[in-house]
Amino acid sequence: MAIHFLQEQKKQEKLLLVFIGVVLIILLVIWWGFFKKSRPSSHVSVPVVESSKIEINFEVLKNSILQEFVPFDEILPLEGEVGRENPFVPY
Repeated sequence: MAIHFLQEQKKQEKLLLVFIGVVLIILLVIWWGFFKKSRPSSHVSVPVVESSKIEINFEVLKNSILQEFVPFDEILPLEGEVGRENPFVPY
């Protein structure tokens, strides 16, 4: 009985050490990934590109093909009762 008890105690000690090791590794990964401030790298340079002025040609809208377009009719709201008072109640 005493040998069995000592074996169980050693097994629990090993499992406890493994558990503590896993927790420490997880905490280290979390600290390294989330809480450690990243240092800005000084060797990266971004080229500055000057934007060109945008000019819109409105003469394109005066094309005869575009003048033939007809707008849609106005959609009227539905008349009468729509849906149920409580849609989640079974029929």
